[in-house]
Amino acid sequence: MTTYSQSRSNPYDLVLQLLAALFGGVALFVLGVALWVFGYQLWYSGRIFPGVSMAGVDLSGLPVAQAASRLEQALTYPQRGKIVFRDGDKVWVATPAELGVGLDSASSAQQAYRLGRSGGLFGSLEDQLRSWQGGVDVSPVLLFDQRVAYVYLQKIATEIDRPVVEARLEVEGTDVIAEPGQIGRALNVDATMVYVNAQLQTFRDGEVPLYIEERTPQVLDASAQAETARQILSAPLTLGLPDAAEGDPGPWTISVETLAKMLVIARLENGPTAEFQVALNAEALRPILEDIAAQVNRAPENARFYFDDETRELVLIQNAKIGRTLDSDGTISIINQGLSQGQHNLALQIITTQPLVPDTATAASLGITELVSSQTSYFYGSSGARIQNIQTAAARFHGYLVAPGETFSMGEVMGDISLDSGFAEALIIFGGRTIKGVGGGVCQVSTTLFRTVFFGGYPVEERYAHAYRVYYYEQTYSGGIDPNLAGLDATVYFPLVDFKFTNDSPYWLLMETYVNAGARSLTWKFYSTSDGRTVEWNTTGPTGIVPAPKPLFRENSELARNEIQQVDWEADGADVLVTRTVWRGGTVILQDEFRTHYEPWQAICEYGPGTKDLETRAENKGLCQ
Repeated sequence: MTTYSQSRSNPYDLVLQLLAALFGGVALFVLGVALWVFGYQLWYSGRIFPGVSMAGVDLSGLPVAQAASRLEQALTYPQRGKIVFRDGDKVWVATPAELGVGLDSASSAQQAYRLGRSGGLFGSLEDQLRSWQGGVDVSPVLLFDQRVAYVYLQKIATEIDRPVVEARLEVEGTDVIAEPGQIGRALNVDATMVYVNAQLQTFRDGEVPLYIEERTPQVLDASAQAETARQILSAPLTLGLPDAAEGDPGPWTISVETLAKMLVIARLENGPTAEFQVALNAEALRPILEDIAAQVNRAPENARFYFDDETRELVLIQNAKIGRTLDSDGTISIINQGLSQGQHNLALQIITTQPLVPDTATAASLGITELVSSQTSYFYGSSGARIQNIQTAAARFHGYLVAPGETFSMGEVMGDISLDSGFAEALIIFGGRTIKGVGGGVCQVSTTLFRTVFFGGYPVEERYAHAYRVYYYEQTYSGGIDPNLAGLDATVYFPLVDFKFTNDSPYWLLMETYVNAGARSLTWKFYSTSDGRTVEWNTTGPTGIVPAPKPLFRENSELARNEIQQVDWEADGADVLVTRTVWRGGTVILQDEFRTHYEPWQAICEYGPGTKDLETRAENKGLCQ
């Protein structure tokens, strides 16, 4: 009998045996891979790795020189490619070559060859594996002369660029000229070059966006303002008083030609934008409005009355007038606003002022209860023209009211003295001579007023005597001369010479004037309420009498031979002192004196050339005696 024994292996030995077998396999695998890689590299030494293409051209396995040749033949993109530029309806098509692009085939082949041979061991192996598995398309190397593309884009710019143009609005004569503005455009060549370069790198046809910058003018459209200007000049401008009554001045018309000269087109800027403003020039309008104002403006006028001595009430003889003043600034605003809306019949802007005494005033409300002063002067021997002037001047004061505390100016109330306002030519004293002038005889009125004020006890603020004694002012009812009336005359030659007095009573004072042409008399009355004042007065009468010079005879070429006429009358020179004391309730409230110096005055006779026996002829006619 045979006996078998079984031996058991050590477990650690088994592990070692397994590991030896495993590592041996890996080593063999690594060795195999290394041999494969080495063989792959050796096989494609000097040739492009498989799967490498450029712009779609397969370069697998080609030596660099052959690859360059193939690229030169296959890649005709620089000559046949199309780069499109577009601006609205305008289109420009250029080949890459026209933009300065060319293919560098040698460098491109080198670039394809370097794929899988750069980037380190692992990077190269990765590129080789990637090209072998799925292929890699390498971008070709292009030569790009940007100067050529820049020139090409500049040519496009000449067709795109246009300057910014501001809208135009002008007036030529009465025509309105309007032209629209233009948006400026400019091709930004530098910015567009960025897009060109990016497109060319794709080695494909494509459209390159043009980088166009636009600039809007400050005023692009002036058509609305042009229409406003045309409306303004479409018809003459007529201005009138609002609620014009019969007798009011106006209307006033401004022609289209005048409006055109005044039309101003202003440019108003507001940051990056602006607009035109069309209106009439205010300063050009003002002279026209000043002329209108001279006709329109008037002070408020109190109603005029006469005092009925029986009823002791006021009787209306002239309605009150509302004062009015032309508001130039307001009118200019109305004109420009109205014209811009096509309105050519416009009302003036008027500021009104109510009179102090309306038509409804009563004697009681004004404190008028009685006659407080009255004086009458005479003018025997006056010419018809002188009488006309006395009547015309006196009428301007009939029914006039002087307020309590008011200083009355005869010249201001009298107003215009001219042929147009009802006056005639008569003898006046002017420049040291008695001559014919408009308004001769007005001093009869001023003298009568002075005496009414004097004897009424009212303060005299301004009074001037005549240069020489005028015997009209010393006449009495009977036609004689009263020397005691010398020094009680007053002359007015407004605005140089005026007569003024103050109503220093607490009551209104009503003036009434009455001319009796037949009796050659002028009566001036004051109605008010007496405050108890009385007047005492004294006169020296004419003193220091200086005889008038001998008559003067002088030739006048406008007179006929043997024709003779008297143009000035003699008067003795003298001095007069008149004093006045005004009492009220036993108290002196006013004392004044009026000194008058009269120059000796020479009689003057004029004769025609060749006249003989002057003194005899004058004596026969009663002249220059």
